[in-house]
Amino acid sequence: MGKKLFVGSVSYNTNDEGLKEAFAQAGTVVSATIIMDRASGRSKGFGFVEMSTDEETQKAIDMWNGKPLDGRNIVVSEARPPRQDFTPRTGGGSSF
Repeated sequence: MGKKLFVGSVSYNTNDEGLKEAFAQAGTVVSATIIMDRASGRSKGFGFVEMSTDEETQKAIDMWNGKPLDGRNIVVSEARPPRQDFTPRTGGGSSF
């Protein structure tokens, strides 16, 4: 099974479909998502793509890392798994 890719420095004009179409040049795209800001509804400038095989994942990295997409040179790398040791902050305010 393929791996999930992190795609950074994405143009604010790039949408899920545009990302999927671009990465389809490297093989079968399982999913392609641009991360959106909840408050503004605007792109955060990065996203994730999942390819169907490890070979296609590597081909997508080789094909797209440092290359222009919608006028910006994007960064493509294997996505890191979510942190397991993450502890959310609680409280707030001062200790006066």
